[in-house]
Amino acid sequence: MHSWLLLAEAAAPKGGLFDLDATLPLMAVQVVLLTFILNSLFFRPVGKAVEEREGYISTSRAQAKEKLAQAERLEAELKLQLVDARKQSQALIFQAEQEVERLFREALALAQAEANASREKSRLEVEAQKTKAFAGLDTQAEKLGALIVERLLAAK
Repeated sequence: MHSWLLLAEAAAPKGGLFDLDATLPLMAVQVVLLTFILNSLFFRPVGKAVEEREGYISTSRAQAKEKLAQAERLEAELKLQLVDARKQSQALIFQAEQEVERLFREALALAQAEANASREKSRLEVEAQKTKAFAGLDTQAEKLGALIVERLLAAK
């Protein structure tokens, strides 16, 4: 092959802007062969890797968008549940406050009734003791009056 290049070089006339000899087709064949080799060895595997990564990225983006949409739906549902839970808790608190107030009023009424009953019982006991004391005083006053009259009459 080396000799063929020498013959091609010897047959070509020298001079001019471009020398059209056998080197031009040889360079073209080398460029095509190098392009084919580089394409098959480097560019196709790199292209496949790039396409696989692009596919992975696009599927990952799609999955991320789906997950984001699902998270937003769940967030909206949880917000609704939270609002409902707050309303239910407020209603439960209101009912509990009403129940406490009702129980307080009942306890207060019961305590007042017991206090009134106790006061009435004490008043009746005091009246009974007062009546008993007055009755005892009347008998003692009569005895004392009789004793005074007796002593006055005996002294005369």
